[in-house]
Amino acid sequence: MSTQGAALLNRPSVSGGGKGLAMQLLLAVVSGGYAVGAALNWGSEEVAEIMGDFGLSAAGLLAAVSCYSYARSIDSRERPAWLLFAFSSLMGAGGNAVWGWYEVILGEEVPKPSLADFAFLCFAPPAIVGLLVLAKRPVTRAGWVCLGLDSWLIGGSLLTLSWSLALAHAARTAQSGAPGSVPRAALSLAYPLLDIALVSMVLVLHFRRSETNRSAVNTAIAALALTVLSDALFTSPLLSAEYQSGQLLDAGWFAGSLLLAYAPWGARRIHPGIHPGPEPAGRPRADRPHSRPITGSLPALTPYLAAAVCTLGILYNVVDGRKVDRMVVFTGCTVVLALVIRQGIMLLDNIALTQELAQKENHFRSLVQGSSDVIMIAAPTGTLRYVSPAAAGVYGREAEELVGTELATLIHPDDLGRVVHEVRRFLAAPPTEEPTTRIECRFKSGGGEWLNVESTVNRHQGGLILNSRDVTERVRLQAQLQHSAEHDPLTDLPNRALFTRRVRQALTGRRAGDHSTAVLFIDLDGFKAVNDTIGHQAGDELLVEAARRLQDSVRAGDTAARLGGDEFAALILGDGNRDPGAREYQVREIADRLRTTLSQPYRIGGSEVRVAASIGVAFADPGITPSDLMRNADLAMYRAKAGGKDRVEMYAPQMQAEVVRRAELAGRLRTALHEGEFALLHQPVVSLTTGEVSAVAAQARWRSAQGILFTPAEFLRVAEYSEGGAGGQGSAGSPGQDAVRTAELGRWLLQEAVEQAADRHRAGHDVPVAVRMTAQRLLDRSMPLGSVEALLTRHGLPSGALVLELAVSDPRVPFDDLERRLTALHRLGVGISLDGFGSGYAAISALRRLPVDMLKLDRGLVEGVVESARLHKITAGLLRIANDLGMRSVADGVDLPEQVLALRAMGCTHGQGMAFSGPLDEYRLRRALVRGTFPVPGGAVQPALAGGSPGGSMALRRGSHNETPVPPT
Repeated sequence: MSTQGAALLNRPSVSGGGKGLAMQLLLAVVSGGYAVGAALNWGSEEVAEIMGDFGLSAAGLLAAVSCYSYARSIDSRERPAWLLFAFSSLMGAGGNAVWGWYEVILGEEVPKPSLADFAFLCFAPPAIVGLLVLAKRPVTRAGWVCLGLDSWLIGGSLLTLSWSLALAHAARTAQSGAPGSVPRAALSLAYPLLDIALVSMVLVLHFRRSETNRSAVNTAIAALALTVLSDALFTSPLLSAEYQSGQLLDAGWFAGSLLLAYAPWGARRIHPGIHPGPEPAGRPRADRPHSRPITGSLPALTPYLAAAVCTLGILYNVVDGRKVDRMVVFTGCTVVLALVIRQGIMLLDNIALTQELAQKENHFRSLVQGSSDVIMIAAPTGTLRYVSPAAAGVYGREAEELVGTELATLIHPDDLGRVVHEVRRFLAAPPTEEPTTRIECRFKSGGGEWLNVESTVNRHQGGLILNSRDVTERVRLQAQLQHSAEHDPLTDLPNRALFTRRVRQALTGRRAGDHSTAVLFIDLDGFKAVNDTIGHQAGDELLVEAARRLQDSVRAGDTAARLGGDEFAALILGDGNRDPGAREYQVREIADRLRTTLSQPYRIGGSEVRVAASIGVAFADPGITPSDLMRNADLAMYRAKAGGKDRVEMYAPQMQAEVVRRAELAGRLRTALHEGEFALLHQPVVSLTTGEVSAVAAQARWRSAQGILFTPAEFLRVAEYSEGGAGGQGSAGSPGQDAVRTAELGRWLLQEAVEQAADRHRAGHDVPVAVRMTAQRLLDRSMPLGSVEALLTRHGLPSGALVLELAVSDPRVPFDDLERRLTALHRLGVGISLDGFGSGYAAISALRRLPVDMLKLDRGLVEGVVESARLHKITAGLLRIANDLGMRSVADGVDLPEQVLALRAMGCTHGQGMAFSGPLDEYRLRRALVRGTFPVPGGAVQPALAGGSPGGSMALRRGSHNETPVPPT
C-alpha cells in the first residue's frame, strides 16, 4: 500500500477509558482472590462455610442492587429485563443466606427440600424471562417458528446429553420408591432442566440480542452462563455427593454474581442520542442491517452442532451398554424432526433470498451501468476495486484501466492534502450523524488535463464508495460569474467592490503595519465633453484605452480599478519605508507618471482627443479604515479638480475639516430655506449720466437670530463648488447635496423677485428686476422648462420687466441648448445680461452666439480700474466692445466716486454699488423709486440713501457683499 493510499483511508484508533479498565481489574482481583481462598480452604472450615454461604449471598445481593439501580436509571424497553435480573439475583442471595443460616448459624445440615431450594429454583425463571425481553423479536411467523425451533434444538440436545449422563439416574431413583427419594429426585431434575432452559436462552440471545446497550447485555449473558456452568457441575453425580460450602466451585457462582453486578455500569453503554466512536477499519458495523431476515439469526452450523450433541447423548447410552432410554429416543427424534423442519425453512428462505438478490443485482447493475455519474469503490488501502462504465465518457478512460489504480494518484497534488483531511474527518465522525460527505477536487482525465469533479462519499466495508460527476463547466461558469461580479464589464479592471476588498486586505493582512501603502483616486478632466461632442461610443473607447494605460503603468502587485464613470483608482502597496518624505516622494512620482500617461492624446475614431487627469493621493496612516482611506483619496482628488485640474493633490487633514464645514453650511442653508430665514433685498442700478434708476438687482440675505442680515457668500461658494468643481456629482464632500440646496435657494430667489416686481409694477414702479442665474441652473433638468414663463404669466409681469443675469463659467455647458433656451426667453421680452464679463471662460463665444442685451463688468475689473493702468485699459476695451455692439453696460461693485467718474469717462452707461446705494428692503426701495434718481458725483460726494449707517459714512470697497443692518420698517 502506498503512502498516499494509506493517508487517504487511514483512520485514527480509539482507546478505551481508564475507568472501565480499573473496574475490570478490580473485578478480576476480587474474583481471583475468592478462587484462591476457596482453593486453599480459607484456612479453616468455619471461614470456608462463611465465605461459601454468606459471601455468595453478599455477591448476589450486590448484583440485585446493581441491576435494580440500573433499571431505575434508564427509560427504555430494557428496564423489565434488568428488574428481572435483579429479582433473580435476589433469589440466589436468599438461597445462599438460608443455606448459611443452617450451616453457619445453626450448625446443622441443610434439609432437603428446604427454603433455600425454593429460592434457588426461583433463580432461573426470572433470568429466562429477562433474556426473552432482551431478545430481538421476529417480525414474521416464520421467524417465530425458527426461534422456537432454535430453542428446542439447543435445549433438546442438551437435555439428551444431560439425561444420558445424570438425569436418567435421578429419574430411576425417584421410581425406586425409597423414602424422601421423590423430592430429592425432583430437585435433582429441576435444577438441570432449568439450567438447560437458561443455557438455551443464553445461546439464542447471543445470536438474537438487541442492538441497544450490547456491551451490558453481553456481560450479563456471560455472568448467567458462568452461573449455569457452576450449577451444571454442582448437579453432576461426580461433585454433588462430595460438595461442601467454600470449595472452589463456589468461585464460579461468586464471579457470576460480581460479573452481573458489573454488567450495567462497567461496560460501555449506548443510549439514544449517544453514538459510539469510530470502529477500526474493516470491522463490520453491528448496526448494519441483516441480509438474511430468518435464517441469519443463528450461525449456519448451530443446528448441526445441536444434532451432534444429541447424537453424543444417544451414543453414550449405546457405548455404555445400557438399554436405550425411551426419553433419549423421544428427545432425539424431536431434535431430528426440528432439524429437518429448520432445514426446510432454510431451504425455502435461501431460494427466496437467491431470487431477491438476483433481482436486486440486476436492478442495481442497470442503475450503475446506465448512470451518467461515475461510481467507484475504493478499498481500505485506497485502491479502486470497481469503476462503473460511465468513466469512459466522463474521464476519457476505460473502467478496466482505472481498476487497481490508487485513488491518490488520480487527484491533483494541490488538492490531495485537502481531500485526505476531509476523508479522515468523515471516517472519524459517527455514521449516524454524518452518513455521507461531499468532496470537490481535480481529477486526471485520459487526455492528461485536470477535470473538476464533485463526489458524494459513503462508507463501504472500511473503504469508500464515490459517486462522482464532472462539474468542470459549472466551475468555469462560477469563475466567470465571480470575475464578472468583481470586474468592470467595459475595461475588465477590478470594480469598486473588489478594489475595496483589496484595500481592506492591504490594511489588515501582513502589510497592516506598512504605512507607505497609498490609494490614488483618478478623474478624467474633460471626459464629459468627449461624450457630448463625439458620442458615448467614443467615450467608451477612450475609457478602455485609459484603463489599459493605467494597468500598464502600475507596478506588479499593485491594483488598478475603475470605480465608475470616468473615475479610476489605484492601490499602491508600500515597501515598508517609514520615512514620510521618502514615501510621499515615491508615491507622488508614481502619481505624476500616471497623470502624464493618462493626459497623452488619445486616437479615437481617426481623430485626436485630449483629456487630463486629476489625482488625489491618501496614505494608510496608523489606525485608518478602508472606507476612510478611500474617502481621503476622494477628497484629495476633488481638491485637485478645484485647484485647476490636471494635477496631483496629497490628502491633508484640513480637507476633511472643510468637508465638515461645508456639510454644516448645507444644513444651515436647508434650515434657513425651510424656516423662512432668507430675506430679499434689491440694489438699484443707476445711470452714470443722469442718476436715474434703470433697474434693481435682486439679492438674497440671511436673517440671523440677532436680526442681522448677512450675505450668503459662503453658501454661494458652496454652490459654485458643486456646480463647477465637482460637476454636480455626490462625492466625499456631498457637493450634489449642496447643489440641491443651492437650487432651492435659486428657485426661491427667482419666485420672490418676480412676485415683488409684479407688486411694484401694480403700484406704478415700472422698473425691471435683474436676477442672477447660472447657465447650468437655467439648463438644469430638475428645473421645469417653462418655470420662468409660468412665473411671468402667474404674476402678470409685463414684457421687459425681468432681466436674467447669466453667468457662463463652465466649459461643459452645451451652447446649443443654452442658445435655444435664451432665444425662447428673449422672444417673451426677458432681458439677457452677461454677468461677470471680462472674467468668464466663454465670454467671446457668448457674445457671438447668445442673444445678450447687456454686459455686466466683473467687479474685479471695477475695483482696480482707478489704481491699475492695465485694468483701466482692459476695462476700456471691453466697454468699447459693448458700445460697438450697441449693448448697455453695467459696472458691478461701483463703491467709490472716483470709480464712477472713471467708468463714465470710458463709456460705461450704468453702475451698481455703494457709490449710489446698498441693497434695500422693499420699504426703502420704494422710497428710492419715488424719488427716481440718485446724485451722480462730479467729484468726491456722498451718495444719497446709501443704505449704510445713519451718518451715511459707510462706503466700503466690497460693500455689496458685506453685512447690512436691517433698515427700519
